[in-house]
Amino acid sequence: MKAFQIIFIIVLIIPFAEIYLLLQVGGIIGAFPTIFLVVFTAVLGSWLLKQQGFATLQRFQASLAQGTLPAYELLEGVLILLGGALLLTPGFITDMIGFACLIPQLRGKIVKYVVDNKLIQTIHPFQPAKAAEKDVLEGEFRKED
Repeated sequence: MKAFQIIFIIVLIIPFAEIYLLLQVGGIIGAFPTIFLVVFTAVLGSWLLKQQGFATLQRFQASLAQGTLPAYELLEGVLILLGGALLLTPGFITDMIGFACLIPQLRGKIVKYVVDNKLIQTIHPFQPAKAAEKDVLEGEFRKED
């Protein structure tokens, strides 16, 4: 299966699983406690998003001030943004994944795994672009009068 097909299936399955789980939890603890729990996780998630986001932004700025490339901080920022979006989405499955993205130790392990296994292709800004054709001859020229 291609990545797009996998994402499409996940986007179709997650809402049905969320609705099923919400109905099951609502049947056990009641409708109002379930609604309160969903709203509470959204509020807690937005607070954690703010806290973790500012901490990562400070580390990002410190890395830039030291003259190092803030690769870990950029990837952590993406995970924090994803975690915040998942926490604001109503449901328990997305909340669990969102909280996992906002736990600093787990987020650090995810980022380390991504960087160590080179799951994201990086382009160094100071490397010259590779020629598209093999018959390209690079050089300099000067027009003489």
